[in-house]
Parts: sequence; structure tokens; C-alpha cells
Amino acid sequence: MADPKGFMTTPRQDWPRRPVEERVRDWDEVYVPGALLPIVSKQADRCMDCGIPFCHDACPLGNLIPEWNDLVSREDWRQAAERLHATNNFPEFTGRLCPAPCEAGCVLAINQPAVTIKNVEVAVADRAWELGLTPPRPPDRLSGRTVAVIGSGPTGLAAAQQLTRAGHTVAVYEKDDRLGGLMRYGIPEFKMEKHHLERRIEQMRAEGTKFRTSTAVGRDVGAAELRTRYDAVVIATGATAWRELDVQGRELAGVQQAMEYLPLANRVREGDLEVSPMSAAGKHVVIVGGGDTGADCLGTAVREGAASVTQLDIYAQPGGERDEDAEPWPTYPKIYRLSAAHEEARDLETAPAADADARLFAASTLRFEGDADGHVRSLHLVEVDAGRRPVSGTGRTLPADLVLLALGFSGPDRGDGLVEQLGLEMEARGTVSRDAGFGTNVAGVFAAGDAARGQSLIVWAIAEGRAVAAAVDRYLTGTSRLPAPIGPYDRPMTV
Repeated sequence: MADPKGFMTTPRQDWPRRPVEERVRDWDEVYVPGALLPIVSKQADRCMDCGIPFCHDACPLGNLIPEWNDLVSREDWRQAAERLHATNNFPEFTGRLCPAPCEAGCVLAINQPAVTIKNVEVAVADRAWELGLTPPRPPDRLSGRTVAVIGSGPTGLAAAQQLTRAGHTVAVYEKDDRLGGLMRYGIPEFKMEKHHLERRIEQMRAEGTKFRTSTAVGRDVGAAELRTRYDAVVIATGATAWRELDVQGRELAGVQQAMEYLPLANRVREGDLEVSPMSAAGKHVVIVGGGDTGADCLGTAVREGAASVTQLDIYAQPGGERDEDAEPWPTYPKIYRLSAAHEEARDLETAPAADADARLFAASTLRFEGDADGHVRSLHLVEVDAGRRPVSGTGRTLPADLVLLALGFSGPDRGDGLVEQLGLEMEARGTVSRDAGFGTNVAGVFAAGDAARGQSLIVWAIAEGRAVAAAVDRYLTGTSRLPAPIGPYDRPMTV
């Protein structure tokens, strides 16, 4: 603990964002470049080095947060990077994309603003790359065992890296033309620039991991055939089966799924397209769904030049402070949060009728109406009570030329035939069934990440990848020294 009084003398200071008017004109990350390092050491001083650090339990990776906070406060970047990477393969991803349940579990957060754990994490990760502290770590010798990992999202990449470093020969199969899964085509560039992803993939190539892109297992290569070619298979395809909205007018042109819209915008950034065929430019956009995917659509539509953007959230607007009775510390509370995209929408007034920033809370979609050509032109909604029942006399209509459905995901997409070809047992909620060792009903086939857990956070995805790697290593060799931070039935702390 570098400064025993740091949490009393130093106020919380977050990584500053660039001015809204500046950042909405480009697709670069929203934060001021270089502005984190001058403040991060003093922010790390606020860590109290608690006797029982609840931030460990709040993070499924078990990140050694007090340890690397202390090292950062002393500007010992080498040791800080070592402790950070001891539990997390990709801290530059989580430091940008995770909503930081560790900060909700920070002991200081009982009665003060939490330590800026997420900012310290990303500072260490970026500094480690700058100083050359993340060299490839190929194995000393090969085991002679082979593993196929299906899916290159955070779970698949983490599992592949762990297994490669353990000495197994690993091939990652990805149905898209580029690697990264949701991080590649679902996460907008302004949240995480893709050079961070490319850098890790090149590290993994240098360690010996093989990659097969544009290869859908079940369609381009048979799933049963793949099982016979490898000693073990890890299914890490994610939860890509999106939830639908069964209301009148759903069939109208211009009513799209968020994950039809976001990949096209990302492909523009990759140089594949000059303009997205679903561009929001000049359109009145309504986003149905109040989660992170909806916020990603919001920031994207603003940058594409939408005429207006409104986001509908079926839940009531939360308060600004934790409800200690309903969601006591150290659980992750549902409070009003202002993401970068919502800040942009608020300042630019993209939705004049919204309750706050671009959001209409406690709002439920009744139907869509279109023009004579079958294109959506308006959305009819109604306010709902806490039980999601319509409130009489609260109906209203919003102009809508583009409607984006961001309602979450139920499990892996069944369209490629992978599940059927392997004969996998499935849970009622649409996820792959597995046992306490991450194994499916098919010998040698394991399931991890959102495909088996259901839609979750990136930290849980990476933790699943690390844990399933230990399970596969044990299956192949009889024992394993790889860390397993979670079990398949572990869940976040809740009331």
C-alpha cells in the first residue's frame, strides 16, 4: 500500500473523454490520448489494499487488483504487467469493454467513489505493449495432442492461447473472414480500435496457434469430421441467436436486428465497404432495447449522421445511487449510467422527446407502421409499469425510418448444423448443455462462453476460456497446471 491515506486525500478522477463535437466526427476511441498516464498512479494510490479484497470476487477472472494497484502507484510497470497478465489474457480488451463489476465490489465504494480499477487496468495493458513487456510465449515442447477451437471471440481466443502455451497444437475455426467474433464486428471502433485485437492475434500466431477463417463448422467442414481429426474440440461460438420482437409490422423493411446493422458499420471501418447499406445517415432511428448493444447502435447512428436517434428501455429509469436494500454492496447495482454514446446523444439532443440523453424509459413497442412501399415510417409505443403492463393513455408515436432491435441473445445460432451434426444436448433456454468439467454429452467435446453460459460479460467470457482450457488440458494429459478461475455453474454476485 504505497499511500495509506490515498483514499482519503485523492478524489476519483476518470480518464477524460474527448469533446463530443470532436469525437462524433471520427471513429477513434472516445478518450483523450495520453491523458491517462499522468493521473493513473495517484488513482492507484486510492486502493486500500483491503484485508479481504471483494474486487477479487466481483471479477470472475480473480484479477490481483490490489497487487497491481500498488505496483502502478510506484510506476513499476514490468511487475504490474506480470501480475495483470497472470489472470487475464487480454486486459486491453477488458479495460475498454468491461462494465467493471470489480469497481462495484470495491470496499471503498461502500461510502465513496470506487477506485478507478478499469482505468488502471487499461493503463497497465497499454504500457506493457509500449515497453515490449508482452512477448510471445511459445511452449518449450509440444505435447503431440491437437485441439480445435470453434469461435474466435474472447472465450475462444483465451482457450486457444492457454492450450497453445501448454504445448498442445491448436487450430481456431472462425466462420467470419476476420478473427475476433463480437469484438471484431459487433463492438464499434470508438469503443475499441481494432489494432488492439490485431496485436493479440499476431502474438498468438507467433506462439503457434493456427487460425482458419471463413470456415463455418457444420457447413464448410463437417462437425463430426472435425471431431475425428482432433483429440479435443472446444465450442466457443458465442450466443448469436438474437431475440425477436413479435409485434405488428415487424416484417417491414427497415426493421433490422442490431447485429445486422453493427457489422456493416464495422466493415466500413475495415475498408470492405465505402458506405453501409444500412447507414443511418439522414434517418430517424429508433433502437429497441436499453443494453450495451443498443448503446453501440446509438453511438454508431450518431456518427453516421442520423436525423434523430431514440433508444427505448422497457425498464424504469434507475436512480443515481445504489439502493442498499434491493442491491446491497458488493453486488453490481442497476443505476443510471451515462455511457459515451449517451453523453453524445444528450449533448447533441438527438432525441428531443427522450426522458434522459436519448433514452425513453419504461417504454414498450406496440407496433410499426409503414408506407405504401412497405418501409417502416413510425413506431407506436406505450409506457409500462413495473410489471411491464401498459399504462392507459400513455401511447405515443415516434418517426422511424430505421428500427434496430437490440433485445439480447438466447444461445448459439443453429443455422450451421454444428449442434445437430455432433448430437449435442441443449438446455431449454437454448444453450449447450455441459457437466461440471465443461464437457458436453459427446466425449472430447467441451463448451464454454456464451454458447453454454448464455449472454454475459467479456470478463466472464475470458474466464470461461481459461477454465475450459484447464479442463481440456486435464482431459488430454490427466492433469493440468493451467488456472481455472471459475466453474461452469458459477454466477455473478447477486442478491
